[in-house]
Amino acid sequence: MTDSDTPVVHRSGHVAIVGRPNVGKSTLLNRMVGQKLSITSDRPQTTRHRIAGIVTRPDAQLVFIDSPGYQTRSGGALNRVLNRTAVQVAEDADVVVLVCDARGWTPADERIAKLLPADRPVLLAINKVDAVPEKARLIELVNKATACRAFDEVVPISAKTGRQVPLLLDLCAARLPEGPPMYDPDSLTDRSERFLAAELIREKLFRRLGDEVPYDSTVEIELFEELPKLRRVHAAILIEREGQKPIVLGAGGERIKRIATEARQDLEKLFGCKVYLELFVKVKSGWAATEQSLRAYGYE
Repeated sequence: MTDSDTPVVHRSGHVAIVGRPNVGKSTLLNRMVGQKLSITSDRPQTTRHRIAGIVTRPDAQLVFIDSPGYQTRSGGALNRVLNRTAVQVAEDADVVVLVCDARGWTPADERIAKLLPADRPVLLAINKVDAVPEKARLIELVNKATACRAFDEVVPISAKTGRQVPLLLDLCAARLPEGPPMYDPDSLTDRSERFLAAELIREKLFRRLGDEVPYDSTVEIELFEELPKLRRVHAAILIEREGQKPIVLGAGGERIKRIATEARQDLEKLFGCKVYLELFVKVKSGWAATEQSLRAYGYE
């Protein structure tokens, strides 16, 4: 039998991307897919939902699942829901990628590593290696991490620049079970445009507002109209207290205009068409007070 006669094995499955907040999980998902699907900021709790990024190749279809950063310090209903989502994403996956920051292995990394399932491949992606030119520091990190648990592979990467990300993708693909694709080859995510619109607006809140308000806010899409060359979106920014309203609006409405402009530009890139976006601010006290109220807004 010649090489050309050898049947091509196709692999398909889910790859969970997990880790503590701000290690670059969402940046890695976006880099893998080649499209901005998962929102990013330098604040914890930016990612609140499970979101899939689909990579289709001739030999494999990889469904990468971004997860909320596992919270080890803060309590409350929202963090309980986020932590449960992070653990569930790992338990449901065929392969797990634990992302850590190259600048140091922390007790939070260790706690998450020990929570991961022992019956499937777990790869360690050491992100932001550009920030640590000294090899000795990376070796020290690897020693600490592998003392905590065994990893199938340890890969230093830079999600920001793409360094060694193709290698990580290959290593994940090789460990998926054999099977046909689960999604259409042109699919990039399992989420709707309506969901992505809410997330991109929320990203701007995390980037443009102060320390407190982003964590007390969420975005609710009230109207999403899909026309041949236009998306019409009306969205409400929900906040906890009346006193937070002027912070979101800014002087003369300047801040909310900037948030709307930046969100609209990102949405037009993502959807490939013009977007008409209107933002409103609404006080909704207690929207995140209980797990039941969180479910009403699409959490968990």
